[in-house]
Amino acid sequence: MTENAPLPAWPHVSDRVRDLHAQMTLEEKLAQIVGYWLDRGGDVVAPMANEMSSNISGGDRRLSEITAHGLGHYTRVYGTRPVEPAERAAWLWAEQKRLVDETRLGIPALVHEECLTGLATWEAATFPTPLAWGATFDPEAVEEMAAMIGSDMRDLGIHQGLAPVLDVIRDARWGRCEEAIGEDPYLVGTVGTAYVRGLQSAGVHATLKHFVGYSGSRAGRNHAPLSAGPREIADIFLPPFEMAVLDGGVRSVMASYNDIDGVPQHASIEHLTTLLRETWGFDGVVVADYFGVAFLAVMHAIAADRGRAAAYALEAGVDIELPSGDAYLEPLAALIRSGEVSEAIVDRAVLRALKQKEELGLLDESFAAGLEEGAPESIDLDSPAHRSLARRLAEESVVLLSNDGVLPLRGDLGKVAIIGPNADRSEALMGCYSFVNHVMVSYPEKPLGIELPTIAEAVRAELGASSCEVVPGCDVEGTDRSGFPAAVSAAEGADVAVVVVGDQTGLFGRGTVGEGNDSESLELPGVQRELVSAVLATGTPVVLVVVTGRPYAIGWALDDETRPAAVLQAFFPGEEGGAALARVISGAVNPSGRLPVSLPRVSGTQPYSYLQPLLGGPSEVTSTDPTPARPFGFGLSYTTFGYSGLSADRSVEAGGTFGVEATVTNLGDVAGVDVVQLYGRDLLASVVRPVTQLLGYQRVALQPGESATVRFDVPTTRLAFADRSYNRVVEPGEVEVWVAASAGEKVATAVAEGIAELSDVEAASAAGESGTDKALVTITGDVHRVGPSDQRMTTAAVSRI
Repeated sequence: MTENAPLPAWPHVSDRVRDLHAQMTLEEKLAQIVGYWLDRGGDVVAPMANEMSSNISGGDRRLSEITAHGLGHYTRVYGTRPVEPAERAAWLWAEQKRLVDETRLGIPALVHEECLTGLATWEAATFPTPLAWGATFDPEAVEEMAAMIGSDMRDLGIHQGLAPVLDVIRDARWGRCEEAIGEDPYLVGTVGTAYVRGLQSAGVHATLKHFVGYSGSRAGRNHAPLSAGPREIADIFLPPFEMAVLDGGVRSVMASYNDIDGVPQHASIEHLTTLLRETWGFDGVVVADYFGVAFLAVMHAIAADRGRAAAYALEAGVDIELPSGDAYLEPLAALIRSGEVSEAIVDRAVLRALKQKEELGLLDESFAAGLEEGAPESIDLDSPAHRSLARRLAEESVVLLSNDGVLPLRGDLGKVAIIGPNADRSEALMGCYSFVNHVMVSYPEKPLGIELPTIAEAVRAELGASSCEVVPGCDVEGTDRSGFPAAVSAAEGADVAVVVVGDQTGLFGRGTVGEGNDSESLELPGVQRELVSAVLATGTPVVLVVVTGRPYAIGWALDDETRPAAVLQAFFPGEEGGAALARVISGAVNPSGRLPVSLPRVSGTQPYSYLQPLLGGPSEVTSTDPTPARPFGFGLSYTTFGYSGLSADRSVEAGGTFGVEATVTNLGDVAGVDVVQLYGRDLLASVVRPVTQLLGYQRVALQPGESATVRFDVPTTRLAFADRSYNRVVEPGEVEVWVAASAGEKVATAVAEGIAELSDVEAASAAGESGTDKALVTITGDVHRVGPSDQRMTTAAVSRI
């Protein structure tokens, strides 16, 4: 931006902030819009961190010199290496007091940390990964978790969390599937918004990642360009962010690494300013993803150097450069001093940064020295309350994919063989952004800091079997089959074999899934499928437990003639994941998880989403069939549920809300939780629309034989889409709605042919379906153009019968 370019509009700020800004030199302004990574060490935890390392570390310079003009952010004070939390808090309080006392303007630093699966610090609880949140279909539990995480962060002097991830999964080959919530924008938006509300209820600012389109990268490759038109961006990628901004009140957004149609998102005025701020009214702070500003020069090659990359990013609306001042400090300062770039774009970002610090109370903090006046003397970051909530989320997230009746296992079993590379490894339970897998791999000499019972340990304790033999059989990766004979022998001598397979997460090549660990294949890594086949050949009943960070093509385990007796799917269930899985296996917990992503049959169907138009599915005009092995929303239980009595409002004006009701009944003899899913289809539209779309959902707990009526109040905006002019609209016309157990379930009629004498719900169950009739709703009136004031979320109410 040159001196002659139009000046950017300044944000609305208090007189205090404006007066503080007016006192600042250029160097002090720039200091407020950058971070400083205090003690990065160990293995790489950010893309190209080694290549950029000269700009992270201060070398031999003292902190007083590095922060002479102040500092915007301290980057990952707790989350870079294992430090005792209370000791680090004491250091941080003293360092903040030094900034207040010794810098000219006395402005403290904002401290940010990763918090995707819990606060990423040593000795802190590790909750299930976001893909597991999606499997719970339980926003309330996710909000409770986030509030607990936020409370811990605030106690430690942390002000901003770099979560949640609102990327919509489009390709299971993408390594960061585990960090995302699911493939449906509405599920992602509702669960992600709940996380935002929870974290910010504790006084910590949440940060939406990654704005926008990151998960749609070509062939599922990290940082690759996004090949999507504006309609797909508007209808798939943007809605979760819109919900978190407008309904969640999020205070920070992180720009994405990728480009869209040649425009890197760190330089996208259209998304970061025109849409985010001017259309949605966001008035918080936009932060760069780590090194994302410099990448405009060194990766995207749209800027000649880092100073010009800084100018592009600031003009687009990236207020804060993280993790350090790689571009926003001297490279940008030189261009401003030369007159090539206007200082006004810096002023706008500085005002936003100061406004955020004022909102967080930082401008009023004194950080008086002494533990008694500030930092906690001790803090329990993995208390019984943490572990109880972690277990609850993990239990709710386990998905039962198949069961011939072998589950639940009973406590009077004889011998149990526990086999597989993930059976007796704590690290297998947690995601890439857990502290254990993100940082502790660089510190093998240090204890992990929290109790992490493995699946084998938990199953042994839960079942009380007379004998449990644990055999890995093989590694997660590699071709070593030398452990097969021992695994086969253990299975042959057992009454049942629990075989635990899956992923090892990691960063940038250190693992089978996680950031930078994209995959060309969706077969189980290494020789794990061969191990399962070898155990199956023994004839011993097999319970297959799949612990992964992405959905794999395991249709062979579900539908082949020779297959496991039962299959459970867990998406990195966290520190209590072993106990949760053991309780599901024993029947102490009735599984209620549902697939937040479709389970592919083969790798060649990717990219895939259940949100397909008619020609996106199988048809007579193609020889390939993308139908998944198990669809979005699928999940079995130890009981059965049936639906009946569907009714819906006959008509509603575009822009209004219509009601849908259905009755759900527990048809079995054990208590269980059903996830009632409401789907719809726009029968005729001006552009091609999907044949199935999630409109709402609700978890319902039912005792044996109990029924409940679920009422959904659905805003017609749930059926909105980008029209031919790319305006989000609701068109008049007819819409089908129905209740089903998954996105792929064939909708049954209320009374099955030949058994009309049975009740509605019994007949549907006998026909092998749990669905209801479809209902028709007519949307009337003129085309309604959707705006920020429109309602976006479906509400649900449960009435016991």
